[in-house]
Amino acid sequence: MTKHIVHIVTNTAHYADASHATGLWLSELTHAWHEFAEKGYTQTLVSPKGGAVPLEPRSLKWPNLDSSARKWLDDPASMTLLQTTKTPGDVDPATVDALYFTGGHAVMYDFSDPDLAQLTRAVWEAGGVVASVCHGYCGLLDVTLADGSYLIAGRRMTGFSWCEEELAGVAKLVPYNAEERAKERGGKYEKNLVPFTSRAVVDGRLVTGQNPQSARATAVKVIEVLEGGKAGKGPKGEAKEKA
Repeated sequence: MTKHIVHIVTNTAHYADASHATGLWLSELTHAWHEFAEKGYTQTLVSPKGGAVPLEPRSLKWPNLDSSARKWLDDPASMTLLQTTKTPGDVDPATVDALYFTGGHAVMYDFSDPDLAQLTRAVWEAGGVVASVCHGYCGLLDVTLADGSYLIAGRRMTGFSWCEEELAGVAKLVPYNAEERAKERGGKYEKNLVPFTSRAVVDGRLVTGQNPQSARATAVKVIEVLEGGKAGKGPKGEAKEKA
């Protein structure tokens, strides 16, 4: 039976300052989509409100617009998927093997959606994989489990660092410091010494990538967990060492 991956994407088109556009960082979706497609997995796009997904303008320019993202832009069927995303309520958690939270600064504004948190908790507690790349981990910061603990508490994880925010020139635009908030929630946050280099971290069924450069590596790690790699075995890649 094929695996089912649900990609979480944003509906937000700008920062609090509406003169600064943002949206989905396209390659963070396309790199993972390609890896999962190679395995024959079923894939679904979900956003907090459903419907259209704006694209981060900087992700559509050199050097960020790579062949994977360009291929998506040139394919009408793929672009249609970004106009017709489902809502969290449209998804039966029992059918989901892995959630993959994509990034772009936009997610800092709408990935706190309570329906997304409910879906994430349901997938996790059913033994599924929860993954994020770059700012996607903002969707995990407030997810709590049945015992009231944060999903990321006590678990190794990564995501876009504050240093990278500063180097990207948006530290004064973002609504909060995601790295610091992850640590406050008990996440064992880690990052590369060299910014904007690939890093993917696996802790049981939690798989996280640091930045856009980490998307492909993060997807590969998700596949390893789902296929019963060293990070976890059993139904939906459930790890023995952590529930």
